[in-house]
Amino acid sequence: MTGLSHLDAAGQARMVDVSGKDITVRTARASGRVLLSGAAVAALRAGEVPKGDALAVARIAGIQGAKRTPELIPLCHPIGLHSVAVELTVTDDGVVIASTVRTADRTGVEMEALTAVSVAALALIDMVKAVDPAAVISDVRVEEKTGGKSGPWRRRA
Repeated sequence: MTGLSHLDAAGQARMVDVSGKDITVRTARASGRVLLSGAAVAALRAGEVPKGDALAVARIAGIQGAKRTPELIPLCHPIGLHSVAVELTVTDDGVVIASTVRTADRTGVEMEALTAVSVAALALIDMVKAVDPAAVISDVRVEEKTGGKSGPWRRRA
């Protein structure tokens, strides 16, 4: 258990000390999907979701979620985010959500990118639940990251 970075010598959860790490530019990109009924997809495409502009609300919610990650994930470091972009693309079976998060700091932003996607998906479901109460969040995952000691990483296709 001593080899796990989030456990101390006694096996207790702890926040990792990153004060000795170099400040580098770090990015992470994550994605996910919200699977929707044909009626919900049609309502999104026509701009006829009863609660309003669901895609805009989800985009802003995702950005806010990224900024609040250390409040939601207990051992995440509060870091300055320099950029958070959330893109939502309506497809025939739902919405694809992608986030890109950037910082210049001592630790990565993978959790912030994942949180952005997850919160955007939750907000989208909240906006369309009157049209599709069976919406499903699927495939939330890190696609790639850059920066830091471990260098770049990209999910294989």
